Amino acid sequence: MADYIWFEGTPLPNLQNNKEILEEFLPEFVIRDENIIIESYPKSGTNWLIEIVCLIQNKGNPELIQSVPIWQRSPWIETKIGHQTLINNEGQQLISSHLPFHLFPKTFFSSKAKMIYVIRNPRDVLVSGYYYWSKTKFAKNPESLTTYFEWFLKGNVPYGSWFEHTRGWLSMRKCENFLLLSYEDMKKDTRRTIEKICDFLGKKLEPDELDMVLHYSSFQAMKENKMSNYSLLKKEIVADGFVFLRKGTTGDWKNHFTVAQAEAFDKVFQEKMAGFPPGLFPWE
Repeated sequence: MADYIWFEGTPLPNLQNNKEILEEFLPEFVIRDENIIIESYPKSGTNWLIEIVCLIQNKGNPELIQSVPIWQRSPWIETKIGHQTLINNEGQQLISSHLPFHLFPKTFFSSKAKMIYVIRNPRDVLVSGYYYWSKTKFAKNPESLTTYFEWFLKGNVPYGSWFEHTRGWLSMRKCENFLLLSYEDMKKDTRRTIEKICDFLGKKLEPDELDMVLHYSSFQAMKENKMSNYSLLKKEIVADGFVFLRKGTTGDWKNHFTVAQAEAFDKVFQEKMAGFPPGLFPWE
């Protein structure tokens, strides 16, 4: 299994990234005012959000999402394939990223580009991440959930500490060009979330168009869409039994954490995320 690329103190997946892109392309990359950026910590609902935004832009018409791979519709700015896609298509509007705040291209912060940042209960992120990274060859294989639990709390996992990543990007939560969403709210009321995204992007959907966005961005629809379910990944970079869309639920961590792990996680969360207002994290 691949080890990490360490860049400015952050571990990144080795097969998706290289230092040339990180050192030369990213610092010079110009974020344009018309760009829409979908940003998150891995396994927080990013691809679901990409699917929703693509459908909103096409008024619910599924033609694009059923004919173009998701990583081409919204390229990952820090990856080799995303880098190439952005070079080949200068008019690309949608951009995705898992980069922490301090590594993101600086031109974004002086632009009018809009960013949607989705957060998810880090306990569920941890469990989902374990099942994902242990079935791919992008990063170190944790071998067991116990090992991954320890790595996660130390930030020794792809894209580093969830706590630092979240704290960094939440510093922008009051900016006009920044929309904060939670995976839990998306699951609880998907229609309302779509309406919020439409308002943020200045898009107007008719009721039937919104219904189509809901339908084609559902877990089952994405699971059956080969352009969205990552079944097109080359077999040499995923292990047998790899399933990208595993459950799509909330609270699955309760089926995996021991009592001691739950208590240890609570303690770290309270220490690392102290100072944020009550209600910001809907799972707490």
